[in-house]
Amino acid sequence: MDASPIQSEILQAPEPGGLSKHQAQIRRTIATGAMLSSPYLIMNALATVVAAYGLLANSTAVVIGAMIIAMLLGPIMGLALALVDGDTLLLKNAVIAEVVGVAMVLILGYVIGHIHGDLPITEEILARTKPNLLDLAVALAGGAAGAYATVSPRVSVGLVGVAISTALVPPLAVCGICVSRSLYDLAAGAFILFLTNLVAIQVASSVVLFAFGYHKVTHRDPDDTGFVRRLIIDAALFLVLSVFLYVQLGSTVREQRFEEDVKIQLERGLVSIPGAYLAETRFRTIDKKSVVVALVRAPNSITPEQTKILQDLLPTVAGRPTELHVRSQLTKETTVEGYLHVIEPKATPIEDVQSTASDTTTEITPLVPDSHVPQTDTNAANDANNEPPTDSNNEPPADANNALGTDSNNSEAGDGASPE
Repeated sequence: MDASPIQSEILQAPEPGGLSKHQAQIRRTIATGAMLSSPYLIMNALATVVAAYGLLANSTAVVIGAMIIAMLLGPIMGLALALVDGDTLLLKNAVIAEVVGVAMVLILGYVIGHIHGDLPITEEILARTKPNLLDLAVALAGGAAGAYATVSPRVSVGLVGVAISTALVPPLAVCGICVSRSLYDLAAGAFILFLTNLVAIQVASSVVLFAFGYHKVTHRDPDDTGFVRRLIIDAALFLVLSVFLYVQLGSTVREQRFEEDVKIQLERGLVSIPGAYLAETRFRTIDKKSVVVALVRAPNSITPEQTKILQDLLPTVAGRPTELHVRSQLTKETTVEGYLHVIEPKATPIEDVQSTASDTTTEITPLVPDSHVPQTDTNAANDANNEPPTDSNNEPPADANNALGTDSNNSEAGDGASPE
């Protein structure tokens, strides 16, 4: 993209009155950097791609690489100078460049998050969804450093400017990814972090530019109230963000204290249970209740009665009741003399159960009902199996006939006179 007529006009403009050659050059550099250009779009697009994949991969190093590529500082410096000096044209150009850059980053983050919807939300993503007053303080210091590096001839602007812009692209990428997953609460938190960084950097930069004499350069109409109105809006936005982030910081501190107190109370309560100790705790908010999931390693399962005693020890936060869920992980601690703790209840080892089952003869129950099973006479079947085979004429064997004849003779002799 070639230089626009406005950019050419800025580069060829005479030095404003009251500024040295170095100040005039810095002013022209800021005005040029606030313009929408091809390098600005390309570098921010690449930074978004790197940042999005670094966030999804949970890689801090990759996210830092995206911070080095990004170029969102230029329009912010343009906003800062325009508000201090009352330059309406510079303000419009900087706002257009910033809005287009933000929209592009959000769209790219959404697309990448949608394409990789099967990847989980990582810690790098979650870390940018809960802004607080500490983030505002960091952005203020970074903005002041960036502005000072811009106006000072002895400090290189490259590294410091890149360091500031890093605080802008990752939160926007997180916002786009979360919107693609319908995680609107997390997306709102990430966008508030971006807005906090933008406003804080602009306010700090405006203060530094004012202190270095970059004001009262643009000739304005004495009756122009737009300049004052813009300053009031900017100050009001900064104050609103400060109050909101202060409340967020208080909420974060309360949550951290609550989690720490819960861990302390659980560890104290588990002392009375032999062999039990706290391995891990997780915290969730469900149905306006603070649910604590405690992983406890013990020789025996934690009973509901013991869970009730432990739950009564736990504090509350923000007026929400605390509900304890205990996950027992059975462990056996032994010494050379035997088990260190009593194992209850006493369960039969699975090897003994299998051995007993193999030694016991059981009748297999058919899968079909008895009414569908053909009934047979067991004795008749055995007799049929024991009978000798017969010939085709169904005549009995010779031995059988002799036997029958003998019996017949004996019977006739019995009926007649007694033998002589």
